[in-house]
Amino acid sequence: MKIYGIPNCDTVKKSLTWLKAHHVDFDFHDFKKHGISESKLKEWSNEVGWEALINKRGTTWKKLDQQVQASVIDAPSAFAIMQEKPSMIKRPVIESPKGLILGYDEEKYRQLFL
Repeated sequence: MKIYGIPNCDTVKKSLTWLKAHHVDFDFHDFKKHGISESKLKEWSNEVGWEALINKRGTTWKKLDQQVQASVIDAPSAFAIMQEKPSMIKRPVIESPKGLILGYDEEKYRQLFL
């Protein structure tokens, strides 16, 4: 299982803490250090849709100029901005044997990992 995120993100911290407390093994990929490939974004988008990958409630999105926000109209434009600003990706992204999970959801974690 692989977790993608930013280590100082509160939601990522909660997720990692929960997974460790329940002895769930995973590898961690830091967006800030290692970025994210377009092919990985396409893979995720095929599973959940590109719209679900963008965190429009986060400060990174809110700080964008309205014209830039309005330019995100399809997968290619979304992928470009997510690669430029990976903190805009909803976090964490969890690649599990049971599918892709976005964000922290303790009940869903219980169902899938326990």
